[in-house]
Amino acid sequence: MATGTVKFFNYDKGYGFISDDHGGNDAFVHVSAVEAAGMTSLNKDQRVSYDLETGNNGKTSAINLKAA
Repeated sequence: MATGTVKFFNYDKGYGFISDDHGGNDAFVHVSAVEAAGMTSLNKDQRVSYDLETGNNGKTSAINLKAA
């Protein structure tokens, strides 16, 4: 499970990005992953842990979010 800091999240737009603690690429996070985790939103600079999943479109996104 990766850990990182929320760089940006806009609930109305339905997405955001998490900055990886180990300097990897930022992880895209969709609002559906936030809702599936039982969260109402993500705040800038919030610490989270997450898994990465590659979708049918070939893009990677964060899932299984947990407040760290």
